[in-house]
Amino acid sequence: MKSIVLIMLLIATFTRAEIVEKEIPAEYGYIVEIGQEAPTFSTVTVDGQKVNFADLKGKVVMLQFTASWCGVCRKEMPHIEKEIWEKHKNNSDFALFGIDLDEPKEKVQKFAEAIPVTYPLLLDPKGKIFYKYAEEGAGVTRNVIIDKTGKIIYTTRLFKQEEFDEMKQVIDELLK
Repeated sequence: MKSIVLIMLLIATFTRAEIVEKEIPAEYGYIVEIGQEAPTFSTVTVDGQKVNFADLKGKVVMLQFTASWCGVCRKEMPHIEKEIWEKHKNNSDFALFGIDLDEPKEKVQKFAEAIPVTYPLLLDPKGKIFYKYAEEGAGVTRNVIIDKTGKIIYTTRLFKQEEFDEMKQVIDELLK
């Protein structure tokens, strides 16, 4: 089923709102929908810090689903690091987590160092988090943007520059 995403993006130079309409294709493999409350989870970072999704309410949250074996993830992650994490990491209203699908801590640590990325990577044993968002068997390289109220606002699949740029605009707008 295709969802239509209506996102208000304020264009600063024109000081007017522009609506961007985007269809989320069924082949993206999401089981969540735009406007839905994001599924909750608890897990740990590779360095053992506990992360409880409920504690993130009031923040704009980006969840990046990834795995070390994923070539497209390896292509996208440096862009996330440079264009999103470096820009917003000191903003207390923003949180970004890479969620690594069903890999052991040591492998995830080596993966982060190899890319390299500095944003926190979470462990997702058996895909318990991933499969709250995506269909069984669906691939990684996907992002979910969640607003301060906990609702899903935007999703991506694979790395497409136009979609990635639009996602950055959505994050910037949500943080205004």
